[in-house]
Amino acid sequence: MSIMKVDKMSVSFEAKLGEEIRRAAREGGVGLSSWLAEAAARKLRADALREFLDEWEAEHGAPTPEELARAEVELGLRVESLQRERTGPRGGT
Repeated sequence: MSIMKVDKMSVSFEAKLGEEIRRAAREGGVGLSSWLAEAAARKLRADALREFLDEWEAEHGAPTPEELARAEVELGLRVESLQRERTGPRGGT
């Protein structure tokens, strides 16, 4: 049995956001640390995908409609969500 190392840290949120995070964790049936870890992991994956797609597009050009349709099928994504992941809070590429 392996022992997972943990990194304890203290974080601060605006009160309303903190309440929403606690509610979401409760509703999801997970602890606060697990909920926050999963949210952070999702953000890191989205950032990595955005970086990969930006680099790919710089080298190969924008994906064609056919390529986007194939990505939808193979990745189980909707193009709108993929484009939203790419633009994210930065407002575009």
